[in-house]
Amino acid sequence: MDQARAVDTNAKAGYLKRLSQNHLVAFNRSEPNSNERGPALTYVSLHMKTYSATPRDIEHQWYIVDAEGMVLGRLATAVAKIIRGKHKPMYTPHMDTGDNVIVINAAKVRVTGKKAEQKLYFRHTGYMGHERFTPFAAMLEKHPERVIEKAVYGMLPKTALGRQVLRNKLRVFADGKHTHTAQQPKVLDLNKSEK
Repeated sequence: MDQARAVDTNAKAGYLKRLSQNHLVAFNRSEPNSNERGPALTYVSLHMKTYSATPRDIEHQWYIVDAEGMVLGRLATAVAKIIRGKHKPMYTPHMDTGDNVIVINAAKVRVTGKKAEQKLYFRHTGYMGHERFTPFAAMLEKHPERVIEKAVYGMLPKTALGRQVLRNKLRVFADGKHTHTAQQPKVLDLNKSEK
C-alpha cells in the first residue's frame, strides 16, 4: 500500500490509476490516439507471489539419527518435520519436499513418566469385539521399529501424501547397523537441542 502511494505521488497526473487495492494500471502512452507501438496498458501488482515448489526444484537429502537415550515424542516430532520438509524455506504442502531419515538404535529409545508401564498400542483383527492391545514394553522388545514408526505416523497428515512420505522416507533399524551407507547420510544430532 505504501509502495502504491509512493508510485502515485511520483507519477504524472493520469499516468497511473488504481484498479483495486492490490493492482495498479499504468497507461504507457501519453495520448490515447498516439501511433506508438506496444501495449496501451500495463498491470502492476503490488504484492509478491506465493512461492510453490515444483518437482525440478526439490532435492532430497539423507540424514541419520541415533535414537539411543532420546525421548520418543521429541524424536518423532523432529523426524516428522524433516520427512515432511517443514525445515526448508521451500516447503509446499502439496509437494513432497522432505528428506530421507534413517533412525538407528530404535530399541534404546526411552519414554517419560509412567508410559513404559501404561502405554498401549491398539489394533483390531476385523472380527466383532476382537480388540487387541499391546503394551509398550512388549512392542519395544519384539518390534522396536514399529514404536518409532507409529509415533511418527501420528504426527503426519492422514492423507495419501502423508502415507507416501512415511513409507518412502523413514527407515528405522533396531540396532546400530543400517543398509544405506551408499546414500552417504549426514549425521543429525537432535540431542543438542533437547538439553
